[in-house]
Amino acid sequence: MIRGSLVAIVTPMQPDNSIDEKSLHALVDWHLQEKTDGIVVTGTTGESAALTEDEQTRVISLVVDQVAKRIPVIAGTGTNNTQHTISLTQHAKELGVDAALIVTPYYVKPSQKGLIAHYCAVAEQVDLPIVLYNVPARTACDLLPETAEQLSKVKNIIGIKEATGKVERITEIRKRAGKDFAIYSGDDPTVLDALLLGADGVISVTANVTPRKMHELCAAVFAGDAERAKSIQETLLPLHQKLFLESNPVPVKWALHQMHLIPPGIRLPLSPFSSEFHADLKSAMKLAGLH
Repeated sequence: MIRGSLVAIVTPMQPDNSIDEKSLHALVDWHLQEKTDGIVVTGTTGESAALTEDEQTRVISLVVDQVAKRIPVIAGTGTNNTQHTISLTQHAKELGVDAALIVTPYYVKPSQKGLIAHYCAVAEQVDLPIVLYNVPARTACDLLPETAEQLSKVKNIIGIKEATGKVERITEIRKRAGKDFAIYSGDDPTVLDALLLGADGVISVTANVTPRKMHELCAAVFAGDAERAKSIQETLLPLHQKLFLESNPVPVKWALHQMHLIPPGIRLPLSPFSSEFHADLKSAMKLAGLH
């Protein structure tokens, strides 16, 4: 089981919106040094919706090759088309990822029955560990705990990223799906509560800018040191919140640019971080120990 802080890594882009492979390489090196427990590429934070398939393939390939199995690499391969999702997931497997993160089909609003059939089709066609991804605020589709329970019985569906912010779901999914089904928080502001309730880790936006602290937060909970974990979370809570002043990944890419780690590029329909929010995010970064 993959445990700990998994960074939902950004895709660095130049001002002309070309992918900055040099900055991506430097980011991955930094995460390895800062004890990040796993890297999730081409997810929401990686601007997957704005990448071409060739670009998505290139980013996955670069990260897999650079990491060289030192930590797990998970690729976001979910779409709202089942056959397309199967194709992307198969390709990610061929590139050497350790698992696929597959978001619920967005826009089309499938039923729970449709969700089960969708995920089973992917799992049957691609022999790769699959992590379900439930983020109804973005998809208009909520994968319910009883559906997670049904899907947990499929051999290669190994876990779920639960991004509703409803921490009671951690308890319910654990009760229904059992101890061997991985549960990852997808909501940084409630990550401590999720971990204390039994989550196995977090797929984190905040880990882009504070990778070591997010690793240490998870490690403290796993070691039974809730007080240390609470102390870390208190320094990070303003940052968790301010990184969502606008749609992710707009604020976190701005923060990384302020840290001189990536260029300022971001693709339409997302636009640069509004100046009216700069001071608030800078203040939260300072409280988290970033300069």
